[in-house]
Amino acid sequence: MTSRRTTTDVPFSARQMFDLVGDVEKYPDFLPWCAALRVVDRDIENDAGALRADMVVAYKVFRERFRSKVMLDPASHSIDAHYTEGPFSALRTRWRFADYAEGGSNIDFFIEFRFRSVLLHTTATMVFEKAFARMTDAFVARAFEIYGENGSDGEPAEQ
Repeated sequence: MTSRRTTTDVPFSARQMFDLVGDVEKYPDFLPWCAALRVVDRDIENDAGALRADMVVAYKVFRERFRSKVMLDPASHSIDAHYTEGPFSALRTRWRFADYAEGGSNIDFFIEFRFRSVLLHTTATMVFEKAFARMTDAFVARAFEIYGENGSDGEPAEQ
């Protein structure tokens, strides 16, 4: 199984980052290689609960659709996604957001995956490092776009 973890400090609150990462329907607008995303169903109340979503990932000749169940827990500022259908034998992501007393927050992101096909897994792993770095950067860039330079007011920046 291939896995990676990264932590990043940002000038945005844990809740702002939770809201941004939890807004999965916006992923095709800014996330590299996310060609499409469709929420299949949702059971969410007060921003907490679960949804199932189909994502199409495209990179050069590689194009795959997979379905994940995404669990949102705003009380603990956590988002977990588990693969349910598609080309993987396993896929799991975990996001944790923690506020700092002096402002801003820390993002802790973990991903692990394994494709059913050995050839596909070998090929995907070769580009995984690049994709992993770009993905984390894409969420941070999106936060600056949505919340502004310091994110301190908690409101989206004017668009």
